[in-house]
Amino acid sequence: MPNNFKEELLFTGLMAGMMVLVMETYNIAISTGVNGSLFLKVIMGYPLALLVAALFDLLLVGPIAKGIFFKLIFNPKMEEKPYLIALGISTLMVLGMVTCMSVFGIVIENGFSSPTLGNFGITWIRNFILALPLQLIIVGPIARMILDKVQTRNN
Repeated sequence: MPNNFKEELLFTGLMAGMMVLVMETYNIAISTGVNGSLFLKVIMGYPLALLVAALFDLLLVGPIAKGIFFKLIFNPKMEEKPYLIALGISTLMVLGMVTCMSVFGIVIENGFSSPTLGNFGITWIRNFILALPLQLIIVGPIARMILDKVQTRNN
């Protein structure tokens, strides 16, 4: 886990960067199909989506998820198994980020006038189904491995 603000920025950049790339590609492919314009649409939308995701992560979802985890879920015995801490925080982060970024995606795609509870629900479930395993199995371990190498090099 990050030990300082610089490491937090690196870790957030890695996590958000990888998650946004995959999730944006997934959502655009579902919305418009896999065609010749998919790559262009992903590249055009990526900077804004990454910025929004990083801000949500750093300013809203991250602090709330960590607060909930350490106040309501954390048990000191978990320190013996740090993967449980990473698993708990990552799961809460996915719940929060899927919620926020689903709203963002609906607004970007359809504007402010068309979001409905049904549209949000379908989008949320579809995103959660991909985001949780993506985070727990691929992105999280890669980001933690890179952070560990940076921390080892700095010590």
